[in-house]
Amino acid sequence: MARTRIALAGNPNSGKTTVFNKLTGSSQRVGNWPGVTIDRKEGRLKGADGVDIVDLPGIYSLSPYSPEEIVSRDFLLKDRPEAVIDIVDASNLERNLYLTTQIVEAGLPTVIALNMIDVARKNNVEIDSEVLSSAFGCKVVETAATKREGLDELSREAVEASKGRRECVIRYSEGLERHASEVASLIEGSVPAESARWYALKILERDEMALASVPEESREAVEKAISDMEGEFGDEADSIVAGERYAFIERTVAAAVKRDGRVGRETPSDRVDKIVTNRWLGLPIFALVMFFTYYISISTIGTMGTDWVNDEFFGNILIPGTEEWLADNAVNEVLSALIVDGIISGVGAVLGFLPQILVLFVMLSILEDCGYMARVAFVMDRLFRRFGLSGKSFIPILIGTGCGVPGILSAKTIEGERERRITAMTTTFIPCSAKLPLIALISGAIFFESPWIAVSTYFMGIFCILLSGLILKKWRTLSGPSAPFMMELPAYHVPSLTGVIRSTLERGWAFVKKAGTFILLACVAIWFLSAFDWGFHMVEEVEESMLADIGNALKWIFAPLGWGDEWEFTVSSFTGILAKENIVGTMGILFGFSEDDLEGSASFWGAVAARFGEGTVGSLAAYSFMAFNLICVPCLAAVGAMRRELGSWRDTAKAAAYQCVLAYIVAMLIYQFGCAIAGEPSPWIVAAAGVLIALVYILAAKDPFAPLARAMDRVRGRGE
Repeated sequence: MARTRIALAGNPNSGKTTVFNKLTGSSQRVGNWPGVTIDRKEGRLKGADGVDIVDLPGIYSLSPYSPEEIVSRDFLLKDRPEAVIDIVDASNLERNLYLTTQIVEAGLPTVIALNMIDVARKNNVEIDSEVLSSAFGCKVVETAATKREGLDELSREAVEASKGRRECVIRYSEGLERHASEVASLIEGSVPAESARWYALKILERDEMALASVPEESREAVEKAISDMEGEFGDEADSIVAGERYAFIERTVAAAVKRDGRVGRETPSDRVDKIVTNRWLGLPIFALVMFFTYYISISTIGTMGTDWVNDEFFGNILIPGTEEWLADNAVNEVLSALIVDGIISGVGAVLGFLPQILVLFVMLSILEDCGYMARVAFVMDRLFRRFGLSGKSFIPILIGTGCGVPGILSAKTIEGERERRITAMTTTFIPCSAKLPLIALISGAIFFESPWIAVSTYFMGIFCILLSGLILKKWRTLSGPSAPFMMELPAYHVPSLTGVIRSTLERGWAFVKKAGTFILLACVAIWFLSAFDWGFHMVEEVEESMLADIGNALKWIFAPLGWGDEWEFTVSSFTGILAKENIVGTMGILFGFSEDDLEGSASFWGAVAARFGEGTVGSLAAYSFMAFNLICVPCLAAVGAMRRELGSWRDTAKAAAYQCVLAYIVAMLIYQFGCAIAGEPSPWIVAAAGVLIALVYILAAKDPFAPLARAMDRVRGRGE
């Protein structure tokens, strides 16, 4: 028996997630929409057999500006659910009802949920539901999801609506209706009859996806109808239709909404926004908020949890217990080493950060749910848009200072596909907590613990992010206009405890699932290479292993960077792909120091400094080594997260290659030009100058990758 599907639609920050959680309870399923990495949430409607709720991405319209809007549009028009629950923020009707008009135009049985009705009442706003119901031709239910008010009635009305069909009763001006009827007759038979009005209006807007449905023989007549409408109204087609919708909404709201004398004054949210979105105060306030967030998650509560997991659970319970059990059962020493040194120790190095990440997710969920994060994106958009990014890109970058994985995953909040993909590719340039041991080592061993070294790495990360924005937006697959920056600024409110917990657990599980898979495979590979020689005999010294031979074979690659004479640095960089913390640990092991010597040991620092060399050249080589490892491809857990956001391994491989190339270029320029300035130029200075010229050309040229794109097209043509 086929199940009834009820779609849940609405603007971002309209309370849609809370409504979904309340209606479905614990029956939710989370996955991805086919072909895209946008979350797909489904659940069974509580109290109704055979009814599923499908939570569509939060959107502002059914126009194809973002992947979220395309997903929602395709589901509503092609899959055609039996009914739609449209979540409308009762305190901001004018903006929210624009989406409602398009859903009703599509001929879908709809129930409007006037959510946050308690906030509207608090602001002395009275809404006549009957007037709204008559205007839109569908049931209207007042709800306050956080208090479960009206949700039972909403469920009943949605189930009832799913049993029948509804005709669109919305009517616009006589001129627009005449042209819409003309277009509808021209596309008759080529689009579903129940959605013909919606298609006609979207075609009049010159919507590309709707225009594709016009039969070839009718295209000229449709174009004439659009041109006639533009001539009659004296405006662009899309502006005409949008203006008619807003005029209808304005008339409806004027008839349905009653306000007393207090309405129109500044609300508490307005007064707060005058401060937190102020041109000069916005960023300092945000810096303080994020400092407090990271102080709680990284330096206090989160650190206590991480210390317990690493030191107590893994260090004193799991690893010793496993070793004892393996010894008691006479398990082969090779298998024992694989389980303890390879799998448990390797995976544990990443999962040990889970407490910090969970606390960070809690703090960020609170900031998102209360409405503050929307203000931050608004403040940052003006600057970041100049570099091919979105204001919302600033959120993943800041999250990435704690851990790159949640930083990359949080890029999904960015509507524009180009901005989202560039952000996912560049977020890890900012130093995360896993890179701090390397920064501390280089600072202590080479630069006498200068605090400016750590500060410089953060500026370098931000510089690489902005530089990449300028470069990547010129690449053919990432070019094109920016998506419109639209973000609702909801009234501040107390976060939902259930929503915060659910969001934290969903994100945490995604981290465990993705990180565990890739880390496990990499741990086994790296352990095997460091434990065996080419005859597959277990070695006593790492210098005899396959890993050492590989390091010696590859170290020449890094000669232009100044540290290619020591194979240990090459191997350390490769083990850092597993987890950046491994760089310092690997160097300590390869240089013959115990784990206890790694933190602040003068002998260890001296050995590292000696390997890089003395004087300015040695310092430049060390800084080059640090720069390369901070910018190049992140740990495998972050690569897995990047795969989720980019959608394919092919695109992920391209992103990883770009990160490595950029890291190589930055490290090379630092070392080569640094040596030249110091009066000790190397033979590679000519190559470095050529790279710098090429970089300047890419930044200055309008379409620098066109020749490469044409060459790739020719290669593909021959292959086909």
